[in-house]
Amino acid sequence: MLELRRLRLLRELSIRGTIAEVADVLSYSPSSVSQQLTQLEAEAGVELLRRTGRTLQLTPQAQVLVAHTEELLDSMERAEAALAATLSTVTGTVRLAVFQTAMLALMPPVLRELRTTYPQLRVEMSQQEPAEALHETNSRNFDLVVAEQYPGHAAPHYENLDRRVLTHDAIRLALPARGAAGNTEFDRVTALEHAAHLPWVMEPDGAASRHWAEQSCRLAGFEPDVRYETADLQAHLQLVASGNAVAMLPALVLRTDSGSLRAVELPGAPMRTIFTAMRHSSTQSPAMQAVRSLLHQQPGMSDEQGSAAPLPPKPRLR
Repeated sequence: MLELRRLRLLRELSIRGTIAEVADVLSYSPSSVSQQLTQLEAEAGVELLRRTGRTLQLTPQAQVLVAHTEELLDSMERAEAALAATLSTVTGTVRLAVFQTAMLALMPPVLRELRTTYPQLRVEMSQQEPAEALHETNSRNFDLVVAEQYPGHAAPHYENLDRRVLTHDAIRLALPARGAAGNTEFDRVTALEHAAHLPWVMEPDGAASRHWAEQSCRLAGFEPDVRYETADLQAHLQLVASGNAVAMLPALVLRTDSGSLRAVELPGAPMRTIFTAMRHSSTQSPAMQAVRSLLHQQPGMSDEQGSAAPLPPKPRLR
């Protein structure tokens, strides 16, 4: 009989590509992974792995087993959810992947309410870039992801993931508050094109937000002078508030420090989309439902049926 634990190793190898990466993700030693895969091959009675140079390739027979392993894991997850639903309390562990803004602006009240309402539920949260978080949730290393996508830059789609819009977050040009000494050039800005000769802070090359921001500037007729690069949006806020740069920032980020900033509307009123995603096979889990539902019930978020919850006050545009 084939063992599910070994089948999962084969599935992970089909995703990761190398035994070393499988070992790292599952906290095994590479030699242990190799031994388990050799034993699986003996149990199956067919060749599962074929070495081509320095890489291992899965045989057609191995691909058949991987497809069935996906079905088995889905079935196990649905069975666990059904069992948990028979209990009177919500228990277990939810592994949550979120991007930085969600960790700072969305999660603190949700985590607090979860601790109060479901004291036996454990939430483990990790900050991850959206594309990586979606990939790892599809791969079963996270249970739920809060991710973002910028206009014209869709996040990866996975057939196994149930994806629901959480909110649409307006993106604006962020500038220091008017009146500070040395900020005359910033004070004159009332439209995007006025910021053509000012220093900018953006996320590093390769980020969807960076590509989108650069394209927005080019459509406005200029190439941005990007002097500062960081993926930390709190650093963006500080650089803008201190009069060192301008930036394009979403409303959720601006809301955390609206007192020392002013915001200017961008052409076309662009918005990023924030959404939650989880595997279809886990949507009936009481633990997963508890976390996801509370996220969607927060002020300004849409509920899981698509209705909008009441919005908190917006940062003042000046």
